[in-house]
Amino acid sequence: MDETPTLQSLQAALDAQQAVFEMHQSMNVEVFYWWCTAIMIMIHAGFLAYEMGASRSKNALAAGIKNILALAVIIPTFYLFGWWIYNAMPNGLIPIDASFALPWSQSMGPDVQDMGSGIFWAAFALFGATTGSILSGAVIERIRVSSFLILTIVLGSGAWILAGAWGWHPDGWLLTKMGYHDLGASGVVHAVAGFFTLGVLMNLGARKGKFINGVAQTIAPHSLPMTLIGLMMIIFGFFGFLGGCIIFNGGETGWTTIYGNPTNLSAFAFNTLMGFAGGIIGCYVATRDPFWTMSGGLVGIISVAAGLDLYDPALAFIIATCMGLLAVWFAKFLENRGIDDAVGAVAVHGFTGFVAVVLVGVFAGGTPNVGDLPAISFVGQLTGAVVMVLLGFIPGYAVSAALKAANMLRVPEKAEVIGIDEVELIAKPYPESSTPASVPSEVPNKLANTEPQGV
Repeated sequence: MDETPTLQSLQAALDAQQAVFEMHQSMNVEVFYWWCTAIMIMIHAGFLAYEMGASRSKNALAAGIKNILALAVIIPTFYLFGWWIYNAMPNGLIPIDASFALPWSQSMGPDVQDMGSGIFWAAFALFGATTGSILSGAVIERIRVSSFLILTIVLGSGAWILAGAWGWHPDGWLLTKMGYHDLGASGVVHAVAGFFTLGVLMNLGARKGKFINGVAQTIAPHSLPMTLIGLMMIIFGFFGFLGGCIIFNGGETGWTTIYGNPTNLSAFAFNTLMGFAGGIIGCYVATRDPFWTMSGGLVGIISVAAGLDLYDPALAFIIATCMGLLAVWFAKFLENRGIDDAVGAVAVHGFTGFVAVVLVGVFAGGTPNVGDLPAISFVGQLTGAVVMVLLGFIPGYAVSAALKAANMLRVPEKAEVIGIDEVELIAKPYPESSTPASVPSEVPNKLANTEPQGV
Protein backbone atom coordinates (compact mmCIF):
# COMPACT_ATOMS: atom_id res chain seq x y z
CA MET A 1 0.00 0.00 0.00
CA ASP A 2 1.35 3.43 -1.00
CA GLU A 3 2.24 5.78 1.79
CA THR A 4 0.21 8.96 2.05
CA PRO A 5 2.41 11.96 1.10
CA THR A 6 3.28 14.18 4.00
CA LEU A 7 4.09 17.85 3.99
CA GLN A 8 7.73 16.99 4.63
CA SER A 9 7.94 14.51 1.74
CA LEU A 10 6.28 16.97 -0.66
CA GLN A 11 8.71 19.68 0.41
CA ALA A 12 11.66 17.30 -0.11
CA ALA A 13 10.41 16.42 -3.58
CA LEU A 14 9.96 20.11 -4.40
CA ASP A 15 13.47 20.90 -3.15
CA ALA A 16 14.89 18.09 -5.30
CA GLN A 17 13.09 19.42 -8.38
CA GLN A 18 14.29 22.93 -7.61
CA ALA A 19 17.88 21.69 -7.34
CA VAL A 20 17.59 19.96 -10.72
CA PHE A 21 16.09 23.11 -12.27
CA GLU A 22 18.87 25.30 -10.89
CA MET A 23 21.54 22.89 -12.13
CA HIS A 24 20.07 22.94 -15.64
CA GLN A 25 19.83 26.73 -15.53
CA SER A 26 23.52 26.88 -14.68
CA MET A 27 24.26 24.47 -17.51
CA ASN A 28 22.23 26.63 -19.92
CA VAL A 29 24.28 29.68 -18.94
CA GLU A 30 27.48 27.74 -19.47
CA VAL A 31 26.37 26.42 -22.87
CA PHE A 32 25.28 29.88 -24.05
CA TYR A 33 28.68 31.47 -23.37
CA TRP A 34 30.49 28.39 -24.68
CA TRP A 35 28.91 28.94 -28.09
CA CYS A 36 29.37 32.71 -27.96
CA THR A 37 33.08 32.08 -27.44
CA ALA A 38 33.17 29.53 -30.26
CA ILE A 39 31.46 31.95 -32.65
CA MET A 40 33.95 34.66 -31.67
CA ILE A 41 36.72 32.48 -33.09
CA MET A 42 35.19 33.31 -36.47
CA ILE A 43 36.17 36.95 -35.89
CA HIS A 44 39.79 35.88 -35.95
CA ALA A 45 39.37 33.64 -38.96
CA GLY A 46 37.79 36.63 -40.66
CA PHE A 47 40.56 39.03 -39.67
CA LEU A 48 43.09 36.49 -40.92
CA ALA A 49 41.47 36.29 -44.37
CA TYR A 50 40.74 40.01 -44.43
CA GLU A 51 44.33 41.03 -43.72
CA MET A 52 45.91 38.40 -45.95
CA GLY A 53 43.79 39.65 -48.82
CA ALA A 54 44.54 43.29 -48.00
CA SER A 55 48.30 42.65 -48.12
CA ARG A 56 50.38 42.32 -51.24
CA SER A 57 51.14 38.69 -51.96
CA LYS A 58 54.73 38.99 -50.68
CA ASN A 59 53.36 39.79 -47.19
CA ALA A 60 50.20 37.67 -47.12
CA LEU A 61 51.46 34.92 -44.82
CA ALA A 62 52.95 37.37 -42.34
CA ALA A 63 49.56 39.08 -42.10
CA GLY A 64 47.89 35.74 -41.45
CA ILE A 65 50.41 34.35 -38.99
CA LYS A 66 50.18 37.52 -36.89
CA ASN A 67 46.49 36.83 -36.28
CA ILE A 68 47.15 33.21 -35.32
CA LEU A 69 49.95 34.21 -32.96
CA ALA A 70 47.86 37.00 -31.45
CA LEU A 71 45.44 34.39 -30.12
CA ALA A 72 48.32 32.25 -28.93
CA VAL A 73 49.96 35.01 -26.87
CA ILE A 74 46.84 36.72 -25.52
CA ILE A 75 45.18 33.57 -24.16
CA PRO A 76 47.99 32.63 -21.71
CA THR A 77 48.80 36.23 -20.74
CA PHE A 78 45.13 36.95 -20.13
CA TYR A 79 45.11 33.86 -17.91
CA LEU A 80 48.23 35.00 -16.05
CA PHE A 81 47.25 38.61 -15.37
CA GLY A 82 44.51 39.98 -17.65
CA TRP A 83 41.59 38.46 -15.75
CA TRP A 84 43.13 39.64 -12.47
CA ILE A 85 43.35 43.23 -13.81
CA TYR A 86 39.63 43.23 -14.61
CA ASN A 87 38.66 42.04 -11.15
CA ALA A 88 41.30 43.94 -9.16
CA MET A 89 41.19 47.44 -10.66
CA PRO A 90 37.59 48.66 -11.00
CA ASN A 91 38.36 51.69 -8.81
CA GLY A 92 41.43 52.89 -10.71
CA LEU A 93 45.08 51.91 -10.69
CA ILE A 94 45.18 50.81 -7.04
CA PRO A 95 44.17 47.13 -6.92
CA ILE A 96 41.65 45.62 -4.57
CA ASP A 97 41.69 42.00 -3.44
CA ALA A 98 41.00 39.68 -6.37
CA SER A 99 42.92 36.59 -5.33
CA PHE A 100 40.24 34.37 -6.90
CA ALA A 101 41.36 35.65 -10.32
CA LEU A 102 45.03 34.78 -9.86
CA PRO A 103 46.19 31.84 -11.98
CA TRP A 104 46.89 29.57 -9.01
CA SER A 105 43.45 30.02 -7.38
CA GLN A 106 40.89 27.21 -7.36
CA SER A 107 38.46 29.15 -9.58
CA MET A 108 41.05 29.34 -12.37
CA GLY A 109 40.89 25.65 -13.16
CA PRO A 110 38.44 22.74 -13.48
CA ASP A 111 35.92 22.71 -10.64
CA VAL A 112 32.66 20.77 -10.91
CA GLN A 113 31.00 23.24 -8.52
CA ASP A 114 31.92 26.29 -10.64
CA MET A 115 30.03 26.66 -13.93
CA GLY A 116 30.91 30.32 -14.50
CA SER A 117 34.55 31.28 -14.04
CA GLY A 118 36.08 29.42 -16.95
CA ILE A 119 33.45 30.35 -19.48
CA PHE A 120 33.48 34.07 -18.60
CA TRP A 121 37.28 34.10 -18.60
CA ALA A 122 37.22 32.53 -22.08
CA ALA A 123 34.77 35.11 -23.45
CA PHE A 124 36.83 37.99 -22.07
CA ALA A 125 40.05 36.47 -23.44
CA LEU A 126 38.47 36.41 -26.89
CA PHE A 127 37.43 40.06 -26.50
CA GLY A 128 41.09 40.78 -25.80
CA ALA A 129 42.19 38.83 -28.85
CA THR A 130 39.84 40.96 -30.95
CA THR A 131 41.72 44.08 -29.91
CA GLY A 132 44.94 42.48 -31.15
CA SER A 133 43.34 41.71 -34.50
CA ILE A 134 42.21 45.33 -34.83
CA LEU A 135 45.82 46.46 -34.43
CA SER A 136 47.08 43.75 -36.75
CA GLY A 137 45.39 44.97 -39.92
CA ALA A 138 46.56 48.57 -39.67
CA VAL A 139 50.27 47.72 -39.40
CA ILE A 140 50.58 45.10 -42.15
CA GLU A 141 53.59 44.93 -44.47
CA ARG A 142 56.19 46.68 -42.32
CA ILE A 143 56.00 45.69 -38.64
CA ARG A 144 58.18 42.97 -37.15
CA VAL A 145 56.14 39.97 -36.03
CA SER A 146 57.94 39.96 -32.67
CA SER A 147 57.18 43.63 -31.96
CA PHE A 148 53.57 43.14 -32.99
CA LEU A 149 53.23 40.34 -30.43
CA ILE A 150 54.65 42.53 -27.65
CA LEU A 151 52.20 45.29 -28.54
CA THR A 152 49.35 42.80 -28.73
CA ILE A 153 49.99 41.56 -25.20
CA VAL A 154 50.04 45.14 -23.88
CA LEU A 155 46.77 45.89 -25.66
CA GLY A 156 44.89 42.60 -25.40
CA SER A 157 45.84 41.59 -21.86
CA GLY A 158 46.45 45.04 -20.40
CA ALA A 159 45.01 48.24 -21.83
CA TRP A 160 41.60 47.03 -22.94
CA ILE A 161 40.86 44.99 -19.85
CA LEU A 162 41.74 47.96 -17.64
CA ALA A 163 39.17 49.89 -19.67
CA GLY A 164 36.77 47.01 -19.08
CA ALA A 165 37.41 47.14 -15.34
CA TRP A 166 36.52 50.84 -15.31
CA GLY A 167 33.59 50.79 -17.73
CA TRP A 168 32.12 47.27 -17.61
CA HIS A 169 32.75 45.94 -14.10
CA PRO A 170 29.74 46.31 -11.72
CA ASP A 171 31.97 48.39 -9.44
CA GLY A 172 33.84 50.22 -12.22
CA TRP A 173 34.32 53.88 -11.36
CA LEU A 174 33.05 55.10 -14.73
CA LEU A 175 29.78 53.31 -14.05
CA THR A 176 29.41 54.11 -10.35
CA LYS A 177 30.52 57.76 -10.64
CA MET A 178 29.45 58.71 -14.18
CA GLY A 179 26.68 56.29 -15.14
CA TYR A 180 28.76 55.11 -18.12
CA HIS A 181 26.87 52.95 -20.63
CA ASP A 182 28.77 50.94 -23.26
CA LEU A 183 26.84 47.72 -23.65
CA GLY A 184 28.48 46.40 -26.83
CA ALA A 185 32.05 47.56 -26.11
CA SER A 186 32.20 50.45 -28.60
CA GLY A 187 34.51 52.15 -26.12
CA VAL A 188 36.17 49.50 -23.98
CA VAL A 189 37.20 47.38 -26.98
CA HIS A 190 36.98 49.38 -30.20
CA ALA A 191 37.94 52.91 -29.13
CA VAL A 192 40.78 51.59 -26.97
CA ALA A 193 42.14 49.35 -29.75
CA GLY A 194 41.69 51.99 -32.42
CA PHE A 195 43.58 54.72 -30.61
CA PHE A 196 46.24 52.28 -29.39
CA THR A 197 46.72 51.55 -33.09
CA LEU A 198 47.02 55.26 -33.89
CA GLY A 199 49.82 55.59 -31.35
CA VAL A 200 51.66 52.67 -32.94
CA LEU A 201 51.20 54.00 -36.47
CA MET A 202 52.70 57.35 -35.54
CA ASN A 203 55.94 55.61 -34.59
CA LEU A 204 55.85 52.86 -37.20
CA GLY A 205 55.60 55.12 -40.23
CA ALA A 206 54.12 54.51 -43.65
CA ARG A 207 54.77 51.62 -46.00
CA LYS A 208 57.46 52.22 -48.57
CA GLY A 209 55.84 53.87 -51.57
CA LYS A 210 52.65 54.92 -49.78
CA PHE A 211 53.48 58.61 -50.00
CA ILE A 212 55.31 60.06 -53.00
CA ASN A 213 56.12 63.77 -52.77
CA GLY A 214 53.62 63.94 -49.94
CA VAL A 215 50.77 62.52 -52.01
CA ALA A 216 49.09 59.32 -50.77
CA GLN A 217 49.24 56.45 -53.25
CA THR A 218 46.97 53.43 -53.51
CA ILE A 219 48.59 50.16 -52.47
CA ALA A 220 46.06 47.69 -53.79
CA PRO A 221 45.18 44.45 -51.98
CA HIS A 222 46.45 41.35 -53.75
CA SER A 223 43.08 39.61 -53.23
CA LEU A 224 40.12 41.89 -52.73
CA PRO A 225 37.66 38.95 -52.86
CA MET A 226 39.48 37.31 -49.92
CA THR A 227 39.23 40.57 -48.02
CA LEU A 228 35.48 40.87 -48.60
CA ILE A 229 34.90 37.27 -47.51
CA GLY A 230 37.02 37.86 -44.41
CA LEU A 231 34.99 40.93 -43.48
CA MET A 232 31.76 38.96 -43.78
CA MET A 233 33.22 36.28 -41.50
CA ILE A 234 34.00 39.01 -38.95
CA ILE A 235 30.36 40.14 -39.09
CA PHE A 236 29.28 36.56 -38.38
CA GLY A 237 31.65 36.44 -35.42
CA PHE A 238 30.23 39.67 -34.05
CA PHE A 239 27.00 37.90 -33.18
CA GLY A 240 29.03 35.81 -30.74
CA PHE A 241 30.86 38.92 -29.55
CA LEU A 242 27.62 40.77 -28.81
CA GLY A 243 26.07 37.64 -27.31
CA GLY A 244 28.94 37.66 -24.83
CA CYS A 245 27.91 41.20 -23.83
CA ILE A 246 24.50 40.14 -22.47
CA ILE A 247 23.99 38.45 -19.12
CA PHE A 248 22.09 35.15 -19.08
CA ASN A 249 20.59 35.04 -15.59
CA GLY A 250 18.94 32.12 -13.88
CA GLY A 251 15.63 32.20 -12.06
CA GLU A 252 13.08 34.92 -12.81
CA THR A 253 15.53 37.67 -13.72
CA GLY A 254 15.97 36.84 -17.40
CA TRP A 255 18.34 38.72 -19.69
CA THR A 256 20.10 41.84 -18.42
CA THR A 257 22.88 44.06 -19.68
CA ILE A 258 26.28 43.94 -18.04
CA TYR A 259 24.99 46.90 -15.97
CA GLY A 260 21.98 44.97 -14.69
CA ASN A 261 19.37 46.73 -16.85
CA PRO A 262 16.67 44.46 -18.32
CA THR A 263 17.11 43.68 -22.02
CA ASN A 264 16.83 40.77 -24.45
CA LEU A 265 18.33 39.32 -27.61
CA SER A 266 15.46 40.71 -29.67
CA ALA A 267 16.73 44.24 -29.00
CA PHE A 268 20.18 43.09 -30.05
CA ALA A 269 18.80 41.54 -33.24
CA PHE A 270 16.91 44.65 -34.34
CA ASN A 271 19.76 47.08 -33.80
CA THR A 272 22.69 44.90 -34.83
CA LEU A 273 21.16 44.22 -38.24
CA MET A 274 19.93 47.78 -38.75
CA GLY A 275 23.37 49.07 -37.83
CA PHE A 276 25.04 46.61 -40.19
CA ALA A 277 22.87 47.69 -43.10
CA GLY A 278 23.16 51.40 -42.39
CA GLY A 279 26.95 51.30 -42.16
CA ILE A 280 27.27 49.52 -45.50
CA ILE A 281 25.01 52.06 -47.20
CA GLY A 282 26.88 55.01 -45.68
CA CYS A 283 30.32 53.76 -46.75
CA TYR A 284 29.06 52.82 -50.20
CA VAL A 285 27.59 56.28 -50.77
CA ALA A 286 30.83 57.86 -49.54
CA THR A 287 33.23 55.80 -51.66
CA ARG A 288 31.64 53.30 -54.10
CA ASP A 289 34.67 51.22 -53.09
CA PRO A 290 34.15 47.47 -52.42
CA PHE A 291 36.64 47.39 -49.53
CA TRP A 292 35.07 50.35 -47.73
CA THR A 293 31.54 49.20 -48.53
CA MET A 294 32.13 45.93 -46.69
CA SER A 295 34.04 47.71 -43.90
CA GLY A 296 30.90 49.77 -43.46
CA GLY A 297 29.23 46.73 -41.93
CA LEU A 298 31.73 46.93 -39.07
CA VAL A 299 31.33 50.69 -38.80
CA GLY A 300 27.58 50.32 -38.54
CA ILE A 301 27.59 47.66 -35.84
CA ILE A 302 30.23 49.45 -33.75
CA SER A 303 28.39 52.77 -34.07
CA VAL A 304 25.27 51.39 -32.36
CA ALA A 305 26.87 48.77 -30.08
CA ALA A 306 27.23 51.07 -27.07
CA GLY A 307 23.47 51.74 -27.03
CA LEU A 308 22.32 48.46 -28.53
CA ASP A 309 19.71 47.94 -25.82
CA LEU A 310 18.36 51.49 -25.92
CA TYR A 311 17.93 52.62 -29.51
CA ASP A 312 14.88 52.48 -31.71
CA PRO A 313 15.84 50.46 -34.83
CA ALA A 314 15.16 53.45 -37.11
CA LEU A 315 17.53 55.56 -35.02
CA ALA A 316 20.15 52.80 -35.13
CA PHE A 317 19.93 52.76 -38.93
CA ILE A 318 20.32 56.55 -39.16
CA ILE A 319 23.28 56.60 -36.75
CA ALA A 320 25.01 53.80 -38.66
CA THR A 321 24.45 55.41 -42.08
CA CYS A 322 25.83 58.74 -40.90
CA MET A 323 28.81 57.06 -39.22
CA GLY A 324 29.57 55.26 -42.49
CA LEU A 325 30.02 58.66 -44.10
CA LEU A 326 31.99 60.08 -41.18
CA ALA A 327 34.35 57.10 -40.84
CA VAL A 328 35.44 57.50 -44.46
CA TRP A 329 36.02 61.21 -43.85
CA PHE A 330 38.14 60.47 -40.78
CA ALA A 331 40.22 57.88 -42.65
CA LYS A 332 40.97 60.50 -45.32
CA PHE A 333 41.76 63.03 -42.61
CA LEU A 334 44.41 60.73 -41.13
CA GLU A 335 45.87 59.82 -44.52
CA ASN A 336 46.24 63.50 -45.41
CA ARG A 337 48.38 63.84 -42.30
CA GLY A 338 50.76 61.07 -43.30
CA ILE A 339 49.23 58.22 -41.27
CA ASP A 340 49.30 54.95 -43.22
CA ASP A 341 46.49 52.85 -41.77
CA ALA A 342 46.39 49.99 -44.25
CA VAL A 343 42.80 48.92 -43.47
CA GLY A 344 41.28 52.01 -41.89
CA ALA A 345 41.27 50.47 -38.40
CA VAL A 346 41.61 53.78 -36.55
CA ALA A 347 38.57 55.19 -38.35
CA VAL A 348 36.47 52.01 -38.30
CA HIS A 349 37.17 51.08 -34.67
CA GLY A 350 38.74 54.03 -32.85
CA PHE A 351 36.85 57.03 -34.22
CA THR A 352 33.57 55.14 -34.59
CA GLY A 353 33.85 53.66 -31.10
CA PHE A 354 34.53 57.08 -29.57
CA VAL A 355 31.56 58.73 -31.29
CA ALA A 356 29.31 55.75 -30.48
CA VAL A 357 29.91 56.17 -26.75
CA VAL A 358 29.22 59.91 -26.91
CA LEU A 359 26.01 59.40 -28.91
CA VAL A 360 24.52 57.31 -26.10
CA GLY A 361 24.71 60.48 -24.00
CA VAL A 362 23.05 62.46 -26.80
CA PHE A 363 20.16 60.08 -27.52
CA ALA A 364 19.74 58.29 -24.19
CA GLY A 365 20.78 60.92 -21.66
CA GLY A 366 18.63 60.72 -18.55
CA THR A 367 17.97 56.98 -18.89
CA PRO A 368 18.16 55.55 -15.36
CA ASN A 369 20.58 52.86 -14.33
CA VAL A 370 19.69 50.21 -11.75
CA GLY A 371 19.78 50.90 -8.03
CA ASP A 372 21.68 53.96 -6.88
CA LEU A 373 23.88 54.19 -9.98
CA PRO A 374 23.85 57.58 -11.72
CA ALA A 375 21.66 57.99 -14.79
CA ILE A 376 23.21 58.00 -18.24
CA SER A 377 24.37 61.52 -19.13
CA PHE A 378 26.17 63.34 -21.93
CA VAL A 379 28.98 64.42 -19.58
CA GLY A 380 29.43 60.87 -18.30
CA GLN A 381 29.55 59.42 -21.80
CA LEU A 382 31.95 62.07 -23.08
CA THR A 383 34.21 61.56 -20.07
CA GLY A 384 34.18 57.82 -20.61
CA ALA A 385 34.95 58.19 -24.31
CA VAL A 386 37.95 60.42 -23.59
CA VAL A 387 39.20 57.94 -20.97
CA MET A 388 39.01 55.15 -23.57
CA VAL A 389 41.01 57.18 -26.07
CA LEU A 390 43.74 57.88 -23.51
CA LEU A 391 43.83 54.28 -22.25
CA GLY A 392 44.51 53.21 -25.82
CA PHE A 393 46.71 55.95 -27.24
CA ILE A 394 49.14 56.47 -24.34
CA PRO A 395 50.40 52.86 -24.00
CA GLY A 396 50.25 52.33 -27.78
CA TYR A 397 52.46 55.33 -28.42
CA ALA A 398 54.80 54.75 -25.45
CA VAL A 399 55.51 51.07 -26.05
CA SER A 400 55.93 51.45 -29.81
CA ALA A 401 58.26 54.43 -29.23
CA ALA A 402 60.40 52.27 -26.96
CA LEU A 403 60.49 49.48 -29.56
CA LYS A 404 61.41 52.01 -32.23
CA ALA A 405 64.24 53.40 -30.09
CA ALA A 406 65.55 49.84 -29.71
CA ASN A 407 65.32 49.34 -33.49
CA MET A 408 62.82 46.52 -32.94
CA LEU A 409 59.61 47.98 -34.32
CA ARG A 410 59.96 47.85 -38.09
CA VAL A 411 61.51 45.39 -40.52
CA PRO A 412 64.63 46.60 -42.38
CA GLU A 413 64.02 48.34 -45.71
CA LYS A 414 65.47 45.42 -47.70
CA ALA A 415 63.10 43.02 -45.99
CA GLU A 416 60.17 45.29 -46.76
CA VAL A 417 61.13 45.34 -50.44
CA ILE A 418 61.60 41.56 -50.67
CA GLY A 419 58.56 40.81 -48.54
CA ILE A 420 58.18 39.83 -44.90
CA ASP A 421 57.09 36.29 -45.81
CA GLU A 422 60.47 35.34 -47.27
CA VAL A 423 62.53 37.17 -44.66
CA GLU A 424 60.73 36.48 -41.35
CA LEU A 425 58.77 33.34 -42.22
CA ILE A 426 61.00 31.89 -44.96
CA ALA A 427 57.91 30.98 -46.98
CA LYS A 428 55.98 32.00 -50.07
CA PRO A 429 52.18 32.19 -50.11
CA TYR A 430 51.82 31.28 -53.78
CA PRO A 431 55.03 29.48 -54.86
CA GLU A 432 53.38 27.83 -57.86
CA SER A 433 52.60 31.20 -59.45
CA SER A 434 56.17 31.53 -60.73
CA THR A 435 57.11 27.85 -61.01
CA PRO A 436 56.33 26.09 -64.30
CA ALA A 437 54.89 22.59 -64.09
CA SER A 438 57.90 21.00 -65.75
CA VAL A 439 58.97 18.53 -63.07
CA PRO A 440 57.14 15.20 -62.57
CA SER A 441 55.07 15.17 -59.42
CA GLU A 442 55.90 12.76 -56.64
CA VAL A 443 52.16 12.31 -56.08
CA PRO A 444 50.61 9.87 -58.56
CA ASN A 445 47.65 11.00 -60.64
CA LYS A 446 45.09 8.24 -60.17
CA LEU A 447 43.06 9.38 -63.18
CA ALA A 448 45.94 9.52 -65.67
CA ASN A 449 46.85 6.81 -68.20
CA THR A 450 49.95 4.87 -67.25
CA GLU A 451 51.34 5.00 -70.79
CA PRO A 452 53.16 8.13 -72.02
CA GLN A 453 50.99 10.33 -74.26
CA GLY A 454 51.90 11.78 -77.65
CA VAL A 455 54.62 9.23 -78.43
